[in-house]
Amino acid sequence: MRIIITSATVAEWMPSFLEINTLYTNNSQRFKVQFHQAGVGMLATCFSLTKLIMEDKPDLIIQAGIAGSFDNKTPLGKVFLVKEEMLGDTGVQEEGKWKDLFDLKLEKSSYHPFEKRKLPNPWIEKLNLLSLPTTNAVTVNTISTNSDKIQQLIKKYNPVLESMEGAALHYVCRETNTAFLQIRSVSNYIGERNKANWKIKEAIENLNKTLIKLVDKLYHIS
Repeated sequence: MRIIITSATVAEWMPSFLEINTLYTNNSQRFKVQFHQAGVGMLATCFSLTKLIMEDKPDLIIQAGIAGSFDNKTPLGKVFLVKEEMLGDTGVQEEGKWKDLFDLKLEKSSYHPFEKRKLPNPWIEKLNLLSLPTTNAVTVNTISTNSDKIQQLIKKYNPVLESMEGAALHYVCRETNTAFLQIRSVSNYIGERNKANWKIKEAIENLNKTLIKLVDKLYHIS
C-alpha cells in the first residue's frame, strides 16, 4: 500500500514524520508512506494533488490539517474525519445574499464530482479504522471573520468546520477515483481572531497522534 500524507504546511504533519518514516517507510517493501506539502489554499492544493496522483498513483491520500469550528461547543483540539465538503465562497454576494455556483446555474448540483451540492467521501466508512467522529466542512479562499458572512455560511451549509484546502482534496480525488481521508483537528472558533485563545499546538499534537495510530492500523491490514 502506498500512502501519501499531505498538508498545507509542513508544520501540520512534522510531529509524526520521523516516527512514521522510521517504523514503516524504511522497513517495509509492501507499505510505503510519503509526506507531501500541498501549499495553502484550494488553487495550490488542487494542482499539487493532481500532479501527485498522476505521477505517483497512491492507494490512499490522507489530508491532515487544523481547522476552525463554527460550533463553539466543540472542544478545541478535537479530531474529526470530514465526511462532506462544500464550496463556501465560489459565487457572488448579491443584494445581501450569498449565491453559489448552483444558485447561479453555473454548475449542476449533482453533476460529478458533486452530489446534491456537496463533495462527499465515499471511502470514509471503509477507511475510518479509528472510528473517528465524522462531520461536514466548508472550504473558503478567505478565512471567515465577518459576522454576516459567517451567518450566511451557517444558514446555507450548516458546516461544523472551515478550512482552505478540504474541498480541493475531495474534488480531485473524486475526479480521479483516488481513495482519500481528510483529518482535521480544531484549533480555533470561526470569527475569533485573538490567537491567544487558539489552541494550535494542542490541535497539531492531537492531529499527529491520530495520524500515527491510523497509519499503524493501515499497516496491519495492508
